[in-house]
Amino acid sequence: MSASATAAMTKTVKKDSVPDIIAASMVGTAIEFYDNYCYSIAAASYFGMVFFTEVAKSNQALATLMAFVTFAVSFLARPFGSMLFGHFGDKMGRKKTLVIALMTMGIATFLVGCLPGYDQIGAWSVVILCICRACQGVGLAGEWSGAALVATENAPADKRALYGSFPNLGAPIGFFCAYGLNLLLESNLSQEQMVAFGWRIPFLCSAVLVIIGLYVRARMSETPVFRKASEEKRTSKHPLRDLLPYTKEVILGTVAMGITYTLFYVLGTWSLAYGVKGLKFTQGEYLLMQMTSVVFFAIFIIVSCVYADKVGRKKVLMLVTAGTLIFSFFTPLLLVHSAAHIMIFLCVGFVLMGGLFGPCGAYLPELFPVHVRYSGAGLSYNLAAIFGGAFAPTIAQALVSSKFGVAGVGWYMAIMAALALLALFLIKESKDKDYEL
Repeated sequence: MSASATAAMTKTVKKDSVPDIIAASMVGTAIEFYDNYCYSIAAASYFGMVFFTEVAKSNQALATLMAFVTFAVSFLARPFGSMLFGHFGDKMGRKKTLVIALMTMGIATFLVGCLPGYDQIGAWSVVILCICRACQGVGLAGEWSGAALVATENAPADKRALYGSFPNLGAPIGFFCAYGLNLLLESNLSQEQMVAFGWRIPFLCSAVLVIIGLYVRARMSETPVFRKASEEKRTSKHPLRDLLPYTKEVILGTVAMGITYTLFYVLGTWSLAYGVKGLKFTQGEYLLMQMTSVVFFAIFIIVSCVYADKVGRKKVLMLVTAGTLIFSFFTPLLLVHSAAHIMIFLCVGFVLMGGLFGPCGAYLPELFPVHVRYSGAGLSYNLAAIFGGAFAPTIAQALVSSKFGVAGVGWYMAIMAALALLALFLIKESKDKDYEL
């Protein structure tokens, strides 16, 4: 065998080190969830007064509801972003696509922190906010699926779910950074100062995280699975067209993942607004309880992935989803003005959240072959974001304001969990899948 052929083979099997894989896959997801949580806190607490000022003067609850609608704009833009970045991710490679997705996401988030409010430019402030939020959504859409592939396409076959947890661990990190910074600001600035300028600081600080992320991403290598497929001419020239035969997998992945997003934004976004305005906790008190409980989120991401590698993704996910269905019916009993009850609600909720979110880094990509994996996993994930998360705070807020009250939130979560169980029942176990095909 020639020296050049040997060198080519060596290049094909070369992998980044585990710390490099962790950093490259985790950093973008941490920024993604940091951005989303900063926006959710601002929407729950400040955007009603900043961007819907006239409405807030007469009806604060309606202004908050309208702010939650702008929160949904990012999710509505995600399918377009997943198709756009999925096309290039499956055609050109994971690395280049992830760098562009991170830049798109970072610039849009920074600009949100620079926007004038309603008092300065009137309704145009809402229009520009929605445009920035849509651009955030486009960038976010290309982030998670690419990060999951960087992790899993570098993983040993028997540790693919564990490696798939690396990008998902970015979620609690992003949560902790966003809520920690907002708690720090809340503790040192008055409510008037937060409305005037304090809410902008977390968005502007995201620039630091993006610069770090770009540095890490620029150093990483293309995944060995994609490089091998590219050398064997097995990549797709038209990924979206080639994804059509896998429509069933996209739909099942979307529905199975939906409860994950519903639980996510009920715990992290809606419950903050309800805890402060409905249950009369202070903003600082509720943020501190959320930051404490998110530790369980991180722990159970890892725990669920370890067991998913041992017994299979399907068994773990069906067990945790069934647990979420049961938990939903206890929601009205726990959402009362009692720190102990709220801590049980948040801690148990985040345990379940970790169990649901952890294995998705493996089972969604495993639904698709390598030539459409970026497109398929990304589209399923981002359609699930719309199906389960885009309007979750708005729906929860509307249910509480209706005759159903808090019990309606429990039923909403239960319905989403039941639909996920049905989808999981129809999904085949993928633990032993040949991931290079």
